[in-house]
Formats: sequence, structure tokens, C-alpha cells
Amino acid sequence: MPAVSSGSSSDPAPVPAVDAGPAESAATGEPAAAVAPVSDPVSGPRRGRPGYDQQTVLNVAVDVFNRHGYEATSMGILAENLGITKSAIYHHVTSKGDLLRLALDHALDGLEAVLDDPRASSGAADARLEFVLRGTIEVLTERLPFVTLLLRLRGNTEIERSALARRREFDHRVAGLVDAARSEGSVRSDIDPRTTTRLLFGTINSIVEWYRPGGPLPAEKLADNIITMVFDGLHTRRA
Repeated sequence: MPAVSSGSSSDPAPVPAVDAGPAESAATGEPAAAVAPVSDPVSGPRRGRPGYDQQTVLNVAVDVFNRHGYEATSMGILAENLGITKSAIYHHVTSKGDLLRLALDHALDGLEAVLDDPRASSGAADARLEFVLRGTIEVLTERLPFVTLLLRLRGNTEIERSALARRREFDHRVAGLVDAARSEGSVRSDIDPRTTTRLLFGTINSIVEWYRPGGPLPAEKLADNIITMVFDGLHTRRA
């Protein structure tokens, strides 16, 4: 894999030199080496510098993005948090923007997989809605830092705008399930559907601000609590 030489004799393995400095990334303004496209984070680690793989770099980057903000995070800050040189990062990704893209794909791929499951499209509308809400909560708790990053996007780069478009499509499809359950008569029709949808999203998305994996509240119990609260309030009242 082509890489940028750090020029340091302390590197654990020699790095091929290049004839010119790395081109500047249009999205981030950071230098980027000409390397092959990186793999998706969930498809397996990609080896680079000894002791590091792409997933490790990505996990640290997401944590730093969430603490400092994507725009305020430089490759120098990432290198400092990883304990490696900036040039070593380019053994794993081509740019800071590439890290952002991989992180957002990891969050959105999980959410979209819930809606693509056959259980989200067959059966009673309220059962489908419950399945999707449970699945969404599961993705949020399992990929918490990645979804946190997604929910804090500002849309300042093309990568962010593309991710926000995918998120809006996800929200739109969930809103369609709410409408279907309302039309079916399985959830209350006296509440404005837009209000219902916004409250659902607000409740579930708030998980990223306060939930801590490994704490006293297991993810499965969290899902049970939210589903009970939501559907006890939404289900049609029977005499």
C-alpha cells in the first residue's frame, strides 16, 4: 500500500518514499497519500503500522471527533491521541474526511439494516413499528459513539450532507410506519402524526446523550422500557 514516509528512523518498518509531497484533500485541507480505497470498518481490520489497524484508528478518531468536533480536530490531534505520527495514519486512511465517511457509514449501515429486515415490512403495522424501534435502540447502544457523531452533524461538508440525506430517508421510512399504524387503527389517531414521530425520534435519539454501555441498565431492558412507555401512550384505548 503506498504511503507517505515519516522520515523518522524510529519507525518500525521502512516506508517507501514518494517523489512529491501528498496532495491536499479538498474536503479537509489535510495532506493525503495516494493509497488504495479503504475497506468498510465492519468488514474486518486492515493492517498498517504494526500495533494498529484501521478499526483502532477509526475508534479513536470517532471519540476525538465527538469530544472536540470534527472541524476542530486536526490530523495532528488524532496522531497525538493515537500516539503515532501523522504520516502513520495515512497507512490506514487517505484523509480525515475518509475517517468521517467510514464512521458515518458504520452508523447508517446499522440503522438501514433494521429497515431492510423482512420483519420491518410484513405483518401488522404496530408490530413492524415496534420491531424497527427495538432495532434502532439496539444499533444506538451497540454503535453509540458512531451514532452520536451522526446525530451531531452540521452538514458543512459533502460527506456530512450525504450522511444527513440518508438519515432523513431513514426518518421518513419510520414516519411511514407510524402513519400506517395510525391508519390501521392500532395506534391513537387523536395525536398529530408529526408530533408522534418527532417525540419518538427525540426519545430514542436522546439515548446517545445519557446512556452508558456497561452500566446498571442493560440495553435490552432499556429497549423494553422505551417500548412500554411509547406504546402504552400510543396504543388505542380499549373499553
